[in-house]
Amino acid sequence: MKILTLNTHSWMEAEPWKKLDQLAEQITKHQYEVFALQEVNQSMTEKAKIVDSYYHPEASNLPILADNFAALLADKLQKEGIKYYWCWLPVHIGYGRYHEGLALFSKEPITAEYLAVSQATDFADFRTRKLLLGKTKVEEKEILFVNVHYSWWSDNSEEGFIWEWQQTMGRLSDERLPIILLGDFNNPAEREGEGYQLVSQNFRDSFLEAEKTSGEHTVMKAIDGWSENAEALRIDLVFTSDEFQIKSYEVLFDGRTTPVVSDHFGLEVQLDFQ
Repeated sequence: MKILTLNTHSWMEAEPWKKLDQLAEQITKHQYEVFALQEVNQSMTEKAKIVDSYYHPEASNLPILADNFAALLADKLQKEGIKYYWCWLPVHIGYGRYHEGLALFSKEPITAEYLAVSQATDFADFRTRKLLLGKTKVEEKEILFVNVHYSWWSDNSEEGFIWEWQQTMGRLSDERLPIILLGDFNNPAEREGEGYQLVSQNFRDSFLEAEKTSGEHTVMKAIDGWSENAEALRIDLVFTSDEFQIKSYEVLFDGRTTPVVSDHFGLEVQLDFQ
């Protein structure tokens, strides 16, 4: 199976419509079984949009609005004859004008749920964090995909990543399905980051496990949330439980063979069941 994750930075990018088209072109070409998107925005002032039965609303308490980035992507893919089941989870207000959230797309129907993981719970507070969990089938086998956009590390165990990871493991520790966690972890693999080490205690890093790799880092400069950064970082990650063999790991949307479409690069991971 081939999967994709990307922090889209949607509507905050220059030429966002062009970049939406470029993302759709990549998905059309490779037809990922599952892909996960973060920072999936819709303008708070837009009118409601009519969606079809491929949209799974279980994880959302807000209507899909006209410029919802995930909905527009689904429309573009359908025009190419490619239909994905998808869900969108609003997490908090972003940049003072968007409903910002997470989206998950699958070739097969999704059973969606969300997990609130942060101490903050106010939708207006950017520190509010939730995970989008989707159960779906790939190759006739059910998998739990967990789309994440965590907070940064804090030495205070009552906030930030360490708290959010504790809530995550409270949900996942007894899960019997194979698990794939993917998204923006906001905790770099470099410098033996504490957050990265916590995740590595329970799940396998696809970059380290891959038989073949192309590229490594997903952030190369200062970006939103990393305003002081001056080095290459690997903060967008794909972790798996033990049931998978990682065939390949490739950085996408980095300007090498695919255009830059966000302030993050994306990841394509190909994997098989053991």
